[in-house]
Amino acid sequence: MTGAFSYSGAAIARELIARGRHVRTLTGHPERAPVGSPIDVRPLAFDNDAAMRAALADVDTLYNTYWVRFPHGSITFDTAVQNSRHLFAAAATAGVRRIVHVSITNPDRSSPYPYFRGKALVEEGLANSGIRYAIARPAILFGGDGVLINNIAWLLRHLPVVAIGGDGGYRIRGIHIDDLARLCADLGAGADVEVVDAVGPETVTFRELIDCIRRAVGSRALVVPVPGRVLPALTALVGLLVRDRLLTADEYRAMADGLADSTAPATGGVVLTEWIAAHADSLGRRYANELTRHFRS
Repeated sequence: MTGAFSYSGAAIARELIARGRHVRTLTGHPERAPVGSPIDVRPLAFDNDAAMRAALADVDTLYNTYWVRFPHGSITFDTAVQNSRHLFAAAATAGVRRIVHVSITNPDRSSPYPYFRGKALVEEGLANSGIRYAIARPAILFGGDGVLINNIAWLLRHLPVVAIGGDGGYRIRGIHIDDLARLCADLGAGADVEVVDAVGPETVTFRELIDCIRRAVGSRALVVPVPGRVLPALTALVGLLVRDRLLTADEYRAMADGLADSTAPATGGVVLTEWIAAHADSLGRRYANELTRHFRS
């Protein structure tokens, strides 16, 4: 699998190990391997096809979580698409039986948003790889050491005023990271081509999500609606203070366009608002820096 020491990858790895599977990871961060980890660690070398084929030798199922949330430095969405295609080609040459790929809800090759357009192109590359596959499409992930819910809680704990774009009426449907892991492990055990939305049992508006977190952490912050065109500038300003990318303009616009929602049947059981209430004491105690996690040594 790719990224067994990342967020979703770590959850999938734990689930596979619990099921008695031997896990080998291709990772760009081998230093993150815990001491005594049972995971076989190999480098994720997109520029070395031979090394990737060797790392995928004798592999039955490849679980792929590789992607980038936003462009950074020389890494772009186009780069991520090409890297994913190289990975699938190496898997096909190595004789991998099945690929389980983590994508996104509502991918679309004609989308105005590069993230969703890139995800659609990766899915097309997977379909053309010649390998039997399954695709899990989550919208919003929560649980574990996830960034989104934690950092909203951090903002509500530390700022007197928190802005949201528009009235916050756009809907989101999250899935707990462990529910996603169980789904991916189940998909890996199959043989048919499958594409499923990875979603929990609850859909909430963004405003309802903010209010739920605010109540849970006991925040007195004032939640203020602002025009959607203004929100990216405000989040960029806060991002400068915490040296991170809180929210990109495309992420907000895609969410406002309803791309973080799904009408598909639930594939997870953990209820988002109940989970927030149960973890109120720990949420937002520390800021989770996305740039530090992925790009800083």
